[in-house]
Amino acid sequence: MAFENKFVQLRIEKAQTLRDAGINPYCNHSKRNTTIKKYLNVNSDIEHKENKRDEHRNYTVAGRIKLLRVMGKASFLQLEDESGVLQIYVARDHLPEDFYNDIFKKNVEVGDIIEVGGYPFVTGQGELSLHASEFKLLTKSIAPLPEKFHGITDKETRYRKRYLDLIMNADVRKTFQIRSKVISLTRRFFEDKGFLEVETPMMHPIAGGANAKPFVTHHNALGIDRFLRIAPELYLKRLIVGGFEAVFEINRNFRNEGMDATHNPEFTSIEFYWAYKTYKDLIEITKEYFLYLFDHLDLPMHLPYGDLEIDFNKFSEVPLIESLHTIGEVPSEIVNDKEKILEFLKSKNISVKNGLSLGQLQGELFDEFVEHKLINPTFITEYPVEISPLARRSDVNPDITERFELFIAGREIANAFSELNDPVDQYERFKSQVESKECGDDEAHAMDEDFIEALSYGMAPTAGQGIGIDRLVMLLTNEHSIRDVLLFPAMKPVHHEELNQEKE
Repeated sequence: MAFENKFVQLRIEKAQTLRDAGINPYCNHSKRNTTIKKYLNVNSDIEHKENKRDEHRNYTVAGRIKLLRVMGKASFLQLEDESGVLQIYVARDHLPEDFYNDIFKKNVEVGDIIEVGGYPFVTGQGELSLHASEFKLLTKSIAPLPEKFHGITDKETRYRKRYLDLIMNADVRKTFQIRSKVISLTRRFFEDKGFLEVETPMMHPIAGGANAKPFVTHHNALGIDRFLRIAPELYLKRLIVGGFEAVFEINRNFRNEGMDATHNPEFTSIEFYWAYKTYKDLIEITKEYFLYLFDHLDLPMHLPYGDLEIDFNKFSEVPLIESLHTIGEVPSEIVNDKEKILEFLKSKNISVKNGLSLGQLQGELFDEFVEHKLINPTFITEYPVEISPLARRSDVNPDITERFELFIAGREIANAFSELNDPVDQYERFKSQVESKECGDDEAHAMDEDFIEALSYGMAPTAGQGIGIDRLVMLLTNEHSIRDVLLFPAMKPVHHEELNQEKE
């Protein structure tokens, strides 16, 4: 921090003035006995009293000064804690002698954290306030806050200095309170369904569980590299092999990929696995889960999202191949012909990697022409085997899998499938993934022989699903960048961070 800033220096001097006066500007004791929200609720009846005050009631609140209007013999300030904002009336004649003139007026500023005791009253403008009879400085803020009515408008500053963003923007705090509730409700929902919460390793010897490029770290004691996990899937399925029948994990995943409005290198998800169930059962529990969240968060079933309105009364199911022509308007006669797909993509000036299989090309068509059109909740089902290396083949059509992805507002929210539990089939698919990796696909799965061995002992028919918590919170809070629902999103280093890395 630049202590040489003249405004910071002035505040440091005021902190010293307080010390010289016998006042600790960084106190460690508070007598707060209520929050602002509770104060406002409990004293809402004051307005109906004859003199609109009650001097027999006494409360002590604490928080940060967000606005300060200093006048001759009396002042008003706005005090904010986590629960709300309260107007405080500070009068010279109701505080210790000379405190108002020598301490309060000269050394208390916007940004300071204070404790105030007093009684409730309603101002002439009709605002329930607190009349101060006790005043105590708890923490002196030496860095001036941004000007209240403009706040922080620069996104870069908001993300890098989230603490300042939270101080200045109550709506931002509300977003993260909702995020916390979503995680808590998710945990409760699955526990009530009989699922067991578990924890699995964050550092893996083999990067697996999803098609993604991993972060690599080094274990000094063992002298070996480890991969930050890209998904917990293969460990959770080992637990199903071991005899647990319903497990879930809420935790972080890490993927060494690009950053954009819906991607951050580390993100939160829930993955759950349910023995003796199929992906069709997961469609039903997913609908239940959304209804549960909407009920407990008191959200409307017609949810606004930007310029869209999403109808959560309408969950539809469409097979992927069918969606290409019914939703994506791709000519139906080309969707099962590799050469025709390549010609079609070329005619649309869309380039793809060489050597893609039919299933992979169908996936490309979906990404380009269908995904962004899926506004209301839509389960896209029956994915090609080539892009579903861990999903079970359909008994009816061995070229497709029993899989779905849930799309809402043009974005993937969840991925699920009936799990592949044939160890020989899984081994062959891993081999195919290894070949893709050797051809330059750095997101392809590696061979995981231990997982194959686990499957060889027998895994009950199982369905598994992952739900991206960050994207879900974006949807529920009407936020359009993943950085707005992550307290501390990944950012490009600023100049001094780059210099520190060079020194290291």
